[in-house]
Amino acid sequence: MRKFIAAAATAAAIALGLPAAAQEPPKDPEVYRFGAILAMSGKGDWYGKVMSRAIILAVDEINAAGGVDGIPLEVVIEDHKSGVAKEGVSAINRLINISGVEAVMTSFSPPTQAIAPIADEQGILVLNGGGTSMALLGLTDMMFHNRTLASDLAIAAAMRAEELGLGDMSQLVWKNDAGESMMAAADPFWESKGKKILATEYMEIGASNIDTQVAKLRASNPDWVALWLFSPETGLAIKKIREFGITAPLVGIEYTADVKELAGAAAEGYEYATDFFAPSAENPWSERFAKAYEERWGEAPEFYAANYYENVYVLAEAIRRARAKGGDYWDGRKLAEAIRENPTFPSVYSTEMTYQDNNVALKQVGVFRIENGEQKFIEFIDLNAAK
Repeated sequence: MRKFIAAAATAAAIALGLPAAAQEPPKDPEVYRFGAILAMSGKGDWYGKVMSRAIILAVDEINAAGGVDGIPLEVVIEDHKSGVAKEGVSAINRLINISGVEAVMTSFSPPTQAIAPIADEQGILVLNGGGTSMALLGLTDMMFHNRTLASDLAIAAAMRAEELGLGDMSQLVWKNDAGESMMAAADPFWESKGKKILATEYMEIGASNIDTQVAKLRASNPDWVALWLFSPETGLAIKKIREFGITAPLVGIEYTADVKELAGAAAEGYEYATDFFAPSAENPWSERFAKAYEERWGEAPEFYAANYYENVYVLAEAIRRARAKGGDYWDGRKLAEAIRENPTFPSVYSTEMTYQDNNVALKQVGVFRIENGEQKFIEFIDLNAAK
């Protein structure tokens, strides 16, 4: 109710013909408390580790510089246990009812999809830097994404396969919305090139035995195998595919420290299309972030860390913009409005990023190959060329 009192009072004044009031001074909270719903336990806890580290680093940096217009940020981290939707719902309810947040950062598609109706009803800004399913689009205008959608990554990977002159494909697909959205995007693209889909097998999140699926992939005798999977499943898939004697090229959409550990030497030659973060002299902020992250956490940041670090700064800038209008600005709906009014923000990737009409930020997609156990950048992919 509190979020509609000011609007109702303004409407009443207009109806009575009263003079318009001067802008109210901002009603500042003592602290800007926001939530983060991450994979802090379970099979995907690597994600929670890097995302939470990046958030904490950004919060500490902003607070050390005086906060947002003199007011500190504070993050409350909750656990969706590696993608469990009901855990995401419990987490956002705690964040709203106990912590009193107006903004939440989220990850993984199932919990992000599950919290969307609550965020929409309660007016909570949601910043997603990890979930990639097409199903996340259009759920609420309170949600913004700085992670390239899985479907776009799959198209980029298929474009790379076409560049390589590869023929008929078999595919191993994550059994969830993200995996199915990748397949739904890549299959018609590949068939439009006159190529065939020879076999489609599915892999559950957290699966430890995929011998049956890999045996069927081998029997299909593909020219290449598409891996529509995320970490850590990509690592197990690469390892098993090579153990079963499949020598066809592998093309996917992710390579993380977990994938490297699981796949080992079997990952040699694997190519993938992904969001790409690399510090560069052209963007001094990217170099400062990379240095600060490595000094604090003992390892270089990758794009998931970059996304969540960047999201904290997006939140801080949205707060500044909303506060400049005065009144009861610490309100999720007003923060979302501030983003929509001017969807361009500084970016740790390049000088800036812009949220499109679908609330997804335009980001660069890079193609990499694993050579001698290390990631080698190959090229950028222009997704507009596929349209």
